[in-house]
Amino acid sequence: MKKRHKKQSSEVNLGFQIAPMVDVVFVIMLFFMVMAGAVQTENTHNTKLPGTIATKDDTPAPDEIAIRIEDDGQVFLNDEPVDRPTPADKTLPELAKNLIDLHNISVAANSDVMVTIYANDLARYERVIDVLDALTRAKIGNVTFQAVAPE
Repeated sequence: MKKRHKKQSSEVNLGFQIAPMVDVVFVIMLFFMVMAGAVQTENTHNTKLPGTIATKDDTPAPDEIAIRIEDDGQVFLNDEPVDRPTPADKTLPELAKNLIDLHNISVAANSDVMVTIYANDLARYERVIDVLDALTRAKIGNVTFQAVAPE
């Protein structure tokens, strides 16, 4: 019997093995095929952004009026003093007349009147109520209060 001589592992030349390379390529190709199905396509959304619309008539801007009440009771209409700060006269006739005139002008112009009342920290509540009464007599209901005096 002949004795076979075993070659050392360093002497064995296996050559280029193609089967494992084909397996790796198939696995990579399978990965990309599976992932291709999961890719989401971008859809376009047709949205209409807000813009301006042409109108037949000009829309009038509201008239803005500032009424300031000082600590001593002096009332200012758009920085012009009206009605002396006398506690006996609570009706504020000059302020009421000006407000009625402004209301009539705004009705004729088909616009709104917006009034902002600025009362100082030490202004009496009674004087603020007097101003609100004058606004009621002038039929002006769009009234806001502001904490900080206008600059």
